[in-house]
Amino acid sequence: MAAVAVAIVAAQAAWADKLPLNAISSYLNDLRTAQGTFTQINDDGTVDTGNIYIKRPGKMRFEYNAPNESLLVASANAVYIVDSKSNQPPETYPLRRTPLSLILARNVNLSQANMVVGHDFDGTATIVTAQDPEHPEYGNIQMKFTGNPVQLRQWVVNDSGGGQTTVVLGELQTGGSISNRLFDAPRRTAD
Repeated sequence: MAAVAVAIVAAQAAWADKLPLNAISSYLNDLRTAQGTFTQINDDGTVDTGNIYIKRPGKMRFEYNAPNESLLVASANAVYIVDSKSNQPPETYPLRRTPLSLILARNVNLSQANMVVGHDFDGTATIVTAQDPEHPEYGNIQMKFTGNPVQLRQWVVNDSGGGQTTVVLGELQTGGSISNRLFDAPRRTAD
């Protein structure tokens, strides 16, 4: 009986191995559209929820639920953040200066020199820590993937200012059509 238990544990361990970087790169490159829910744990410990839309390459949208009701849109090589409680124009950052650019790139190649600075397995998921090899000062992104099939489950953005934001994804619906209008650069109009 003990030999059967050892064989079962060994078989489970073989199924739950660290995913190779080329499999993760292929998954990201094959991911064209996705939508679902997310939970975000902010640097100050507050928690927000909302809906996420991804259209690769280069587009992502976070619609935050009340009471936050903010909007973050990555599109046209920029990241726009609209604060629902402000009449100010959106904050704008170049996408290439954020770790999100690694997920949204046209061609993800995690084997590129110095891009991956961590590749681990925590017993349930493969964790890949990546950064822009030419600008590590922009911060990094720590992505968590499960296998069978490969799926992105969460990421942690460690930004250039030392802040940390965790995004935990709900079930993502992949494929299908998402309108490009959803990713138009937001404009703040006076009320």
